[in-house]
Amino acid sequence: MTRWHRIAVGALLAAGSAAILIAAETPESPVTAPPPVGRAVAIFSGGCFWCMEPPFDALPGVLATTSGYTGGTVANPTYEQVSSGSTGHRESVQVEYDPARVSYAQLLDVFWHNVDPTDAGGQFCDRGQQYTTAIFATTPEQLGEATEARQRLDASHRLPHPVVTSVLPAGPFYPAEEYHQNYYQKNPLRYRVYRAGCGRDHVLEQLWGAAPAH
Repeated sequence: MTRWHRIAVGALLAAGSAAILIAAETPESPVTAPPPVGRAVAIFSGGCFWCMEPPFDALPGVLATTSGYTGGTVANPTYEQVSSGSTGHRESVQVEYDPARVSYAQLLDVFWHNVDPTDAGGQFCDRGQQYTTAIFATTPEQLGEATEARQRLDASHRLPHPVVTSVLPAGPFYPAEEYHQNYYQKNPLRYRVYRAGCGRDHVLEQLWGAAPAH
């Protein structure tokens, strides 16, 4: 767990929410069932999942976002396990969307503009493999589209360094503890303190020319 995560989580626990403590010990089962007809699922890893929910939630056609863990080998991991870097999982966001209203290409565009895809060691103040960027494709079509998008971005030389974001087939996705879900809405002040302290918007503005909505 990074220093900024400790500050935010510590403040939350200090508020005395016993229900949150219970939820933190019991992550939900992995999500593996196909989405209902008329809905699709995409999974992105972009560092702190608190910061990846808002830009997708703001996109028309996105139906739900869920913070969680994926890409590792440990079943039903806890936040403490994942943040220690011992599970192989990354902090991730599962995006459920209506493909008739928003395309996967649009989701990819939102993803790129909210991460530093050239950072192989983490994202912003959060360091370690568990915070590195990745796109987890849930269909062969997504895998092809994400791979091509990555190649185009790298070939454009739009960024100062090569793109290192992984594009991988999706495996089990484990929803994070309830207190992580929609953290930016439940704890707006603590979220803003963390985000500002981590330097996320400063780096994104340098990379992309404008700070994203959050």
